[in-house]
Amino acid sequence: MTQAHFGVTLPQIKRPWVAAADAARGFESLGFDSLWVCDHLYGPQSPQLPILEAWSMVSAVAAITERVEIGTLVTPAGMRNAAQLGKIIATVDNIAGGRIIAGFGAGWMSREFTDFDVPFLSIGERLTQLAETVALLKRMWSDEEEVSFNGKFVTANNVVCQPKPPRQVPILIGGGGERVTLKLVAREANIWNNLAGQQADLAHKVDVLKRHCDDVGRDFGEITVSQQCLVTIARDAAVAGPMADQAQRIFAGHMGNPKGPMAITGTPDQCCEAVQKHIDLGCTMFVMEFFGKDTQEPAQLFAEEVVPQFSAASSLPGS
Repeated sequence: MTQAHFGVTLPQIKRPWVAAADAARGFESLGFDSLWVCDHLYGPQSPQLPILEAWSMVSAVAAITERVEIGTLVTPAGMRNAAQLGKIIATVDNIAGGRIIAGFGAGWMSREFTDFDVPFLSIGERLTQLAETVALLKRMWSDEEEVSFNGKFVTANNVVCQPKPPRQVPILIGGGGERVTLKLVAREANIWNNLAGQQADLAHKVDVLKRHCDDVGRDFGEITVSQQCLVTIARDAAVAGPMADQAQRIFAGHMGNPKGPMAITGTPDQCCEAVQKHIDLGCTMFVMEFFGKDTQEPAQLFAEEVVPQFSAASSLPGS
């Protein structure tokens, strides 16, 4: 079977740091390839929900792990000063020893911008801001000693970024916008992540991305296709079915359809078949959230029964 990269999201909302730390160590020991956090300043359901800030958490996870890559899904480009964000990521990658994946998007929660006195621009402006942020950070992490940038929304004046990241930081861009976002992916990204809610549209989105790659003269094979997804796995189909029903009620489409045509749901054999469906479409990376009260239990089952069927990817583009 084709190689695949399996990443897992860490507990972050209404959970203490000790729970996230235990999960990080546990998932790494099970052999998963990467760990992921969401980048929100507020819980998506309510500002009152406790949530750990993403890059502080990534830094801490980097310090207590040794092998796994660590990324954000995704950092809204305009939520922080772009040059300062570039310095933060470079520092965190030094702590990690070159294991950071920088995930970016346009953002959508207005209050986590405006409550912190940061403008929440129109979607078109936010996408321009995203493109400018990626352009600035690539230069900051390059061999340039000082970087000045004068974009429409992003500026920097003789910024110095030392120390540089230990490796060329892979850039992940998340989102499914077919006219702007996927074109930006074709130009700039090492990894494109398809939203969980658009998992059933993966084949179509991949075709659109391929067309954009042709238009900009980029080899589609240089881009890793990633799928954010919910995984409901159990040894017995009689158990897995009700789990998928419950997941559908709880997530209400936010994490896709756990009973849909591309859902990674069911017994280990059924999950292997679902993973292979993605690979057949060119998707070789999975950012997974395991469904269950104790996510370590389904994660262990997946690690023991599914992961060995797909040898670990040797490296990501840009690494």
